[in-house]
Amino acid sequence: MNAFPPLAPFVPRSFLPGAADLCSLSELENYFGRLEQELHEARSTAALEAWLGHYDEVQAAMDEVRAERYIAMTCQTDDPEREKAYLEILTVVDPWRKARQIGILRAFCHHPCVESLPESYSVLRRSVEMQVRLFREKNIVRETEEARLSQQYQKIVGAMTLNFDGREQTLAQVGKVLEEPDRSRRQRAWEQIAQRRGRDAATLEEIFDRLLALRREIAVAAGFRDYRDYAFARAERFDYTPEDCLEFGRAIEAVVVPICREMDLRREKRLGVDRLRPWDLAVDIEGKPPLHPFRTGAEFLEKTEKTIVALDEELGGLFRLLRKAELMDLENRKGKAPGGYQSTLSEARLPFIFMNAVGTHRDLETLLHESGHAFHTLLARTQPLYAYRSAPLEFCEVASMAMELLAAPHLGEFYGEEELRRAQRNHLEGILRFLPWMALVDGFQHWLYTHPGHSREERANAWMELRRRFGGREDWSGYEEVLRSLWHRQLHIFEYPFYYIEYGIAQLGALGLWKRSRSDPRGALEAYRRALTLGGSKPLPELFAAAELPFSFGRQNLESLVTAVREALQELEEAP
Repeated sequence: MNAFPPLAPFVPRSFLPGAADLCSLSELENYFGRLEQELHEARSTAALEAWLGHYDEVQAAMDEVRAERYIAMTCQTDDPEREKAYLEILTVVDPWRKARQIGILRAFCHHPCVESLPESYSVLRRSVEMQVRLFREKNIVRETEEARLSQQYQKIVGAMTLNFDGREQTLAQVGKVLEEPDRSRRQRAWEQIAQRRGRDAATLEEIFDRLLALRREIAVAAGFRDYRDYAFARAERFDYTPEDCLEFGRAIEAVVVPICREMDLRREKRLGVDRLRPWDLAVDIEGKPPLHPFRTGAEFLEKTEKTIVALDEELGGLFRLLRKAELMDLENRKGKAPGGYQSTLSEARLPFIFMNAVGTHRDLETLLHESGHAFHTLLARTQPLYAYRSAPLEFCEVASMAMELLAAPHLGEFYGEEELRRAQRNHLEGILRFLPWMALVDGFQHWLYTHPGHSREERANAWMELRRRFGGREDWSGYEEVLRSLWHRQLHIFEYPFYYIEYGIAQLGALGLWKRSRSDPRGALEAYRRALTLGGSKPLPELFAAAELPFSFGRQNLESLVTAVREALQELEEAP
């Protein structure tokens, strides 16, 4: 059932037996009982630190089992055995674990030696104190149902196929047509994709209504006025506020949206159409055929490895490690969950990359993105504390987005000189276009969770109002209902509430590294690697500082970086 071969622990176990069944509640009761006893008997700071090693071992081992089953399920959502195995984690193991784990963490917070732990434990202590503060036993059932509903969303979207060109295809496979020069064919593909999504729209709305209700119940039970405040606390956003996020959105509206609409006007004129339509947004403006960076999965891997080696030998070696261990599932197929991610096999301290490649340039960007996450996992794997082997999401996404940008000059493995310039232009324009979309998705979530009891109609109206602020020039006449439910396609809204602003904050960090790399490529790469080795051992602003970046998403920093992007685009436009 696993999506990869069995893996050995990075550090041999010293507390758990090698054959421990980490889904057996009776066995787990024994291990957690021993942890509680050891914690009670720890009489010195050294003993408490030793106990933390045992606690970390159990958590990493359990998280690895959870990751294995999640990966297996997402690799084939229509396999009932994989679904059953993952649901066992969601509905049996996780609920039991949450209650027992929080009891141990509460005892840790009150341990007489905790105040004498070295300063290096301060980030861990802050995190544990927040987890203890937020926990409510009555929320366990709600969180279990929330996870089950998220899994149902994946299953529904993963099953979406349609008959196109005489054969059954996934929506991602048909989506490639949107890059083709034939406008009528693009329209037909776009309409069929929209119609297929529309068949499940009511079901997705129902799932989301239930998620909203559950999340509000969770927040109120934990003592918060709304789910937004709860979500910010749970995400441990110690360094910025909801208002900071909304102000970032306003800065994007003022600085970036006008540029994107200028690009839309240019696209409209270059394509020679009287009005830009939704199926005109991905095609090359010169009428050239789509970029096809690879034909097979093997070619994709081989050329990506060469690209990363050209950027940096050390990172290339890390990518080679992933290939050798078969820690990737890249190609799109029926029944596979949507999207892409990097999951960590915590005990082996190895990453796994999941995506849905169909042969487009976006696939190449996605693999580089997820490889950045994987490098982060590998470079931080020697951090002694389990909690420090991963970073805050705002910096995790710097690792991934910066990898896309830093590797871009080395894509000659995939493209000739002219195609390479085209790919770089598309990437930089894509970053500019992404920022308003990020602000739209983030702003929508702020509205959703601060307007409890809203109707579906009110929800769609709020989406449309934000779309008017952050959207482009394309004309959706005749397809208004498709536009009103376009947010269904953003899996984060369903599965990871409030996880989207991180991409915007991190994009600025990634652009900062890219901007430096244009004049000092070696220095930018060294700063990148140095910061990634820290994992999550420092507060968020200090991680940005380690990469020699400001932790700022204010208008001044945004304008400076957007100016650099526009200059680079002008250089590409003027290149012979």
